[in-house]
Amino acid sequence: MAEFFRQQLEIYFIENKMDADKIAAQVLANKRSRETAENTRINIRKKLTGNLDMNNRVEKFVNCRTKDVTRREIYIVEGDSALGACKLGRDAEFQAIIPIRGKILNCLKADYNKIFNNDIITDLLKVLGCGVEIKSKHQTGMNSFDLEQLRWSKVILCTDADVDGFQIRTLLLTMLYRLTPTLIHAKKVFIAESPLYEIINGKNTYFAYSETEKGQILGKLKGKVKVNRSKGLGENQPEMMWETTMNPETRRLILVTPDEAERTQKMFELLLGENLSGRKEFIAEEGYKYLDMTDIS
Repeated sequence: MAEFFRQQLEIYFIENKMDADKIAAQVLANKRSRETAENTRINIRKKLTGNLDMNNRVEKFVNCRTKDVTRREIYIVEGDSALGACKLGRDAEFQAIIPIRGKILNCLKADYNKIFNNDIITDLLKVLGCGVEIKSKHQTGMNSFDLEQLRWSKVILCTDADVDGFQIRTLLLTMLYRLTPTLIHAKKVFIAESPLYEIINGKNTYFAYSETEKGQILGKLKGKVKVNRSKGLGENQPEMMWETTMNPETRRLILVTPDEAERTQKMFELLLGENLSGRKEFIAEEGYKYLDMTDIS
């Protein structure tokens, strides 16, 4: 039976050469498309998981000394000024730093070609070393994620405690959520809390991370008190940076967990996606709850 159908098909193609040419052209196009996808996958894997050597050095990346991955931490910081403060305040044995330049690309809206042509994002992924997870039926060939290749025990997002810093942090989380969600499920991603206030009382110094905490501290102090509002990580002295943000004994790290992942995804899509009317409706109904976090001075 199979031989009969083969003969009939051969006769059809002989009698309908134009159709045969069209089918042959489509077969060749599909073959080239598969080859291109495979080459792209291989190139991206090399680009994102290769060794950090002289040939693919990341600009302004500051490495740490230890090779023990269970100890190594990478701080993703906001700009050159924060890089300087963190570099002076860190423990160079196990804490590395990479600064980002301004607000990164919104990975929820952008397509993969635009994402992987963005130097900031590819630099971050290269430093992480674990590759990417592509959740697309059209580009599954680019999936090259390997958690074993992650170079760090902790990936720490460290931005200013202001509106711009919160937005940059959200964009970084969005990038990780879309490209490397396993890092969140594996409990590798953290947020470093930055103090809002430095409170000086005599020879003692306290740090408040919220308005409520500031009020609680002030309520317990006596005598002359000086309150300094944080101007950003770049303004911190190395000693303050170490004590508040980098010292494992005193810093405050928030673990980014996969709990309520579906709700988190919907919120990312609402706030950063294409649903403009839904975003306006959310702001109109819920925006009043976040007025104390806004900078309208």
